[in-house]
Amino acid sequence: MNDEPKTALELAMARLKQQDADAGVTEQPLTEAQKSEIAEVRKTYTAKLAQEEILYKTKLSASVDFEQRQTMDDHYRRDVDRLHHERDRKIEKIRNA
Repeated sequence: MNDEPKTALELAMARLKQQDADAGVTEQPLTEAQKSEIAEVRKTYTAKLAQEEILYKTKLSASVDFEQRQTMDDHYRRDVDRLHHERDRKIEKIRNA
């Protein structure tokens, strides 16, 4: 056994691991197919986010009206959040498959 003092992070991780074990949660390593699918989803959504950013900056540069720019900014943030949620949902679905 290691006699060195543990850091707060190590103690917290040990507690969480114990809580998972008590709740019956087991770790399941990802298969190569799952890793590949997750990488593809991340790649796709990185491209979609880049496309949204380009479109947003193009529209923003063409606008001089403050209210219109605010509206475009709100739409852009909402679209980025939606894409992040879609990506995360798809990754979670792959992990749980």
